[in-house]
Formats: sequence, C-alpha cells, structure tokens
Amino acid sequence: MTEQPSTHSASDVQPKQHNAVRSLRPRAVAGLVVTALAAAAVVGAVATLPSLPGVATAEAPGTTSDRFYLLPDLAKDSFTAGDIEAAREYAQELLAMAPGFRDSWNYGNAIHDANMVLGRIALREGRVDDAKGHLLAAGNSPGSPQMDTFGPNMSLAKDLLERGERLVVLEYFALCRRFWELHNGRLDRWSQLVVIGLVPDFGANLVY
Repeated sequence: MTEQPSTHSASDVQPKQHNAVRSLRPRAVAGLVVTALAAAAVVGAVATLPSLPGVATAEAPGTTSDRFYLLPDLAKDSFTAGDIEAAREYAQELLAMAPGFRDSWNYGNAIHDANMVLGRIALREGRVDDAKGHLLAAGNSPGSPQMDTFGPNMSLAKDLLERGERLVVLEYFALCRRFWELHNGRLDRWSQLVVIGLVPDFGANLVY
C-alpha cells in the first residue's frame, strides 16, 4: 500500500504547542517566585546580622553618617541662596550631630562651617557679639584635611571686618594658624592688612 501523506496542517499543530507552553508557564512563574523569595530572605538575613569585631559592614545609603557629610554644604548653600531659616536649621543640626563624629575627618569642617553660618546669620540680624563668638568658635576647630591644606572659609571674618571688628578677626587668624600650617604667608599678609584697617582679598577662601 502507498503511504498516505499526513493531512495535519500547521494550524492543527500550533494549538497543541501553545497549550503546552501555557501549561508550563504557571510552574515556571512559581519557580521564579520561590527563587526571588529565597534571595530576599538571604539578603534580609545578611542585613540583620550583628557587627562582628574586626569586620567592617557597609552602611545603608541615607544614614545619619551621610547627612553629617552633607550638612556643611547645605548650610552654606542655603545662606548664600538667601534661605536663612534653612541655613540656621542645617547649621544647628550639624552642631548637634558633631559630638557623635569626633573621629571623623569631617568633624573639623562641621565645627567651623556650622559656627561660620550661624555667625553670619547673627550678624545679619544685628547680633554682633554673637557673631564674634561664633567666629572664635569656628577658629577653635581642630582642622580637617581640607582646611589644613587650603584654609577655612573666611566669609564671616570678612563680614565682621566690614563692620570694623578687627581685633576679633586677628584673634581668629591666630587660632587658624594651629591647623592651617600650609597658609604660605597668607595669614601674615592678611593680618598686616587688617591692622592698618583694610579688608583683605580672601579669594577662594570665600568659597571653600
């Protein structure tokens, strides 16, 4: 007998293939769900492990530490933008946080910049004595890698000089000498100008 050719068309086969795929999809999806849940459980378990001596653990983004490093610029930028209340809040928050970060390289920046911003606000509000106190508090910063090399921001010193407050600025310069060893004579030149009643050109030290 002659073998008869198959009379099945492509349309007869495709529905069966589609049905097979559809029947596998729920099982495949279930497998993916189980895998994802297991991975999430592992991640959660690692995240909740206690710190072990000698083992460094990564700190999650958006932590208190992150904020501590952002606050100096937030305070200064807010003052420059004219948002005085925001600048005050950032500076006060920074001072409140600073004792918990005494071992941080940013501690000296925090002490200086928070007092500088609060002093500029005080001067803006007519509280000259408070501004002078903040300038000296800023000068009592232990320094930082940035200030030790490039020097501190002199904006509050400049503001006070423009009010005729020379003595407190000279005292501030003397305090800055303790950490700014690389001033390359700038503190000397600025001091000489202040003594004769001039306001120095502080250049980039109004930006840092």
